[in-house]
Amino acid sequence: MKGEGPESDIVISSRVRIARNLKDYPYPMLATNQQSREVLEQAQQVLEQEDLKEISRFTLLPLAEMNELQKMVLVEKHLISPNLANESRNGAVILSDNESISIMVNEEDHLRIQCLYPGFQIKEAWDLANQVDDVFETQLEYGFDERRGFLTSCPTNVGTGIRASVMMHLPALVMSQQISRILSAVTQVGLAVRGIYGEGSEALGNLFQISNQITLGQSEEEIIDNLYGVAKQIIEHERAARQKLLQESRIRVLDRVNRSLGILSHAAIMDTKEAAQRLSDVRLGIDLGMIRGISPNVLNELMVMSQPGFLQQIAGEKLSADERDMRRAQLIRERFTSGQHV
Repeated sequence: MKGEGPESDIVISSRVRIARNLKDYPYPMLATNQQSREVLEQAQQVLEQEDLKEISRFTLLPLAEMNELQKMVLVEKHLISPNLANESRNGAVILSDNESISIMVNEEDHLRIQCLYPGFQIKEAWDLANQVDDVFETQLEYGFDERRGFLTSCPTNVGTGIRASVMMHLPALVMSQQISRILSAVTQVGLAVRGIYGEGSEALGNLFQISNQITLGQSEEEIIDNLYGVAKQIIEHERAARQKLLQESRIRVLDRVNRSLGILSHAAIMDTKEAAQRLSDVRLGIDLGMIRGISPNVLNELMVMSQPGFLQQIAGEKLSADERDMRRAQLIRERFTSGQHV
């Protein structure tokens, strides 16, 4: 949420996720309670390895010990999937101290190792995920086939088992109506485009998740390099679109940015979708130099903190939809007042 990293005005975050399964154990959806419990115990034992402790200190959090609100917040922070939060038996998440590493246990696969970095650091995220995976592989016997590679619950992950993605803020491409053409080209080179929470989710606030689709027939490095190269081109297109907006539509963009700033600063009620769009407008205004004195970090924080789970965690109670909308507006007003200076 601090938003520190290369190209962070466009790339919000970089993520690499590795799917792994233990040999001789059924996939989580078919495993018995005893089998999934044994998988969890084996994962927990790896946490005692010195090689892993050198990477970070980790904490294992069983989902059975969490309430629905705690699980919702983890989903909103992209540390666990909705699938793990809702359906997993003997599910758990292993978190590093700074939450840049999260390992889901007994989700769709036995292990899903995820590394999340701010800004455009997809190669760094891969290096860290690979280090963590190497430690687990020395202690656990993975399901592996010489021809197919790593075996996974879903056939689309077979091979490397890797999903790499970048979360990109692309307001200028949306405003200039170029986004459909760009995203169509992206899908033609083996990449997928999803919303803020992955498959099946909406692209709120002009945030798009670009990820690899192919996991079989390419090395991990080839997958990362392909995503890196395409993301670099999208960054260049977004920068060009922003400059064109400044040159040809400056007053219209300024008006839109300032209207959103005014609404965010004074609104008494605000739903998730409108908040995301208004925050996107203000973030663009900051990046274009139209708004001064407001840190872009405040916008990054609010993109997460204005989500339903976070609002209820802050309130310390379950809230109705109307109550959440009022709390969201209040939170945004207060954060703009207290956090507006860089």
